[in-house]
Amino acid sequence: MIDVRNSTWWRLAWYALPVYVLSRLCVLAGAAVVAAELRVDVNLAEERGLPIADPHIVDGTITSTTSAVRPMLDVLTSWDGLWYMDIVRNGYPETVPPDVTYHVDEARAAFFPLFPMLGRAADWVVPGGDSIAVLVLNTVLGFIAVVLIGLLAQQLYGDHVARATTTLVALFPGSFVLSFAYSEALMLVVASAAMLCLQQRRWLLAGIFAALTTATRPNGVAIAVACAVAALFAIKDDRDWRSLAAVLMAPIGFIVFQIWLGQHAGETFVWFRVQREAWGEGASFGMTALTNTLEAITQPLTSPTDTITAVSVVTIIVLLWMAWRARLPFFVNAYSWTIIALMLVPATVTARPRFIYTAFPLLIGAAVWFEARHRIDDRSWAVTMAASGAGLVALTGLYGVFGAIP
Repeated sequence: MIDVRNSTWWRLAWYALPVYVLSRLCVLAGAAVVAAELRVDVNLAEERGLPIADPHIVDGTITSTTSAVRPMLDVLTSWDGLWYMDIVRNGYPETVPPDVTYHVDEARAAFFPLFPMLGRAADWVVPGGDSIAVLVLNTVLGFIAVVLIGLLAQQLYGDHVARATTTLVALFPGSFVLSFAYSEALMLVVASAAMLCLQQRRWLLAGIFAALTTATRPNGVAIAVACAVAALFAIKDDRDWRSLAAVLMAPIGFIVFQIWLGQHAGETFVWFRVQREAWGEGASFGMTALTNTLEAITQPLTSPTDTITAVSVVTIIVLLWMAWRARLPFFVNAYSWTIIALMLVPATVTARPRFIYTAFPLLIGAAVWFEARHRIDDRSWAVTMAASGAGLVALTGLYGVFGAIP
């Protein structure tokens, strides 16, 4: 009989749980700050007999912001969360008008299906409405992702690095998305599961998880690159042609979604048109990130978006250097580099903490760097963790008041 309590994943789960709970409290603290501000604004408006701007619509019902819970839910389902919740409630559009913009509901066709599908299923099980169900789902998925990434670190570098990795993954500022109605939590679960299977050379299972990854987010296609690199080395070193199964299966999620959406909306390649017209997804090949970073330096603190971009760019450079020093496996690096490239190429939204977060192997590299220098007990580790927690609170609050593009 297997002793579950002595298994690696069980020990990692118990180690990660308090840190994960702390990180979620940081996010809730940021949301609570926004909720308090909204409540004060509403109370002042009511006292002065002024109309209350921006009533909140939840599950089709207009509600007041006099309750602290409602504004917090609004923060956690804002930005992309609004579009995912629209898909959860209404599905995908059957037609998309020409010259579509992000001001119309049909722009939700740009978002991938696996997360809203799970969100709709969660709504059948979790009481309290679809917003609560989706947020509960993501909280659970986030914890699973933290443990799985820790398991990958354990297989690569041992127990000490694994524990450091779970702490970094839980507290990294980009982890705010684990408490938002975003798809990153699900992507991290299936992508890290695919990575674990690639490391163990369980090719068929890796292909299944990779296919799920490419049905979760556009940058999920990075896992297909990881599968290709892993297969290349498996064939080169061991003539293991079975590895091609993962390569062939990886893009299935992306391809099936494109075919289904085209048939559903009556237009082939409609997703690409929505991305181009509604979201302006042109290519700048890193110039947007560079421009925003230079503006943050020459005009400091004038634009929160520029500041976040600049901090993100610096973070990317540091994490890439740490990952290089850690000598991560080639297929792991291929995944991270592809994520970073896909983040920097677009002309609109560029370097952001949540995109860096999806390149989670970089955090394993950071854990290796700290552990190799025995700095987990040093002041630098404590300062890093404190800064990460503060970043979680700050990012949540900033995005909640729409102070920057997330």
